[in-house]
Amino acid sequence: MTKKRKKEAFFGILFAMPIILGFLIFVLAPLIVSLVMSLTNYNVVGAETHFTGIDNFKHLFDGTDMYFFKSLKVTAYYVLLSVPLQVIFAFCIALVLNADIKGRSLFRTVFYLPTIVPAVASSIVWMMLFDPDTGFLNTILKAAGLPGSKWIYGESTAVPSLALMSLWTVGGTVVIFLAGLQNVPKELYEAVEVDGGGWFSKLKDVTIPMVSPTIFFNLIMSFISSFQVFSQAYIMTAGGPNNSTLFYVYYMYREAFQYGNVGVASALGWILFLIILVLTMIVFKSSALWVFYDGEVKNK
Repeated sequence: MTKKRKKEAFFGILFAMPIILGFLIFVLAPLIVSLVMSLTNYNVVGAETHFTGIDNFKHLFDGTDMYFFKSLKVTAYYVLLSVPLQVIFAFCIALVLNADIKGRSLFRTVFYLPTIVPAVASSIVWMMLFDPDTGFLNTILKAAGLPGSKWIYGESTAVPSLALMSLWTVGGTVVIFLAGLQNVPKELYEAVEVDGGGWFSKLKDVTIPMVSPTIFFNLIMSFISSFQVFSQAYIMTAGGPNNSTLFYVYYMYREAFQYGNVGVASALGWILFLIILVLTMIVFKSSALWVFYDGEVKNK
């Protein structure tokens, strides 16, 4: 290795050190500590800490803790509602904003702005919108002659209401979809027009296949973020009514910071990590069937 290459390698390592240290201190070390804690009975205000093996995991899965499976069910319900809604809504908005319309830049800004609004502020605004008596949403329904809803204040409507609220912050997803749509060659649309195809043929045969990698990326990111939903339950519902919004991460927070069961909370964190890992791998595996990359030909 020449002196110049050694110097380049030295500076490369030097510049990478903050990233390496950041990973070791803020990612790897907490992972190891949480894994160790999950194998203990560590409680902030409890008895002396000692090693318990997998007792925390057994305690969660044997039905002793009545809230574990409840939180999983509530979170899964939210994910099944919110992820398709977010991806489809963001894709439709991106299609509209990708068209040649007046004020396109303004509309792009308007749809992106909610993503930078603090979660607390957004939650307070939506609590007022969801108010069954004076809320804007019920006012619209009543003006249209439709029955009002209890929204987040009803057991059966709380999770769907929060899934609806999640559409408020799809601006980042819209921007990513726009980037994918703008990379679709216009020649392909012209070819469809020559063959007599309309807008639906363009969407089905050109747009969706060409932006399928972008759809895949947004699907994965929405999937992961939906499993980690927390702020809405913490600020707006406190897990209620009757634990109908007891999301998994909020339940984990409650175990750690309200009850001091850090060992149990650490076990919950690792279970969530494994759930997201397995389901994400399944989605990745399925991508071979529907995600198309440039120059790739699928065998049917």
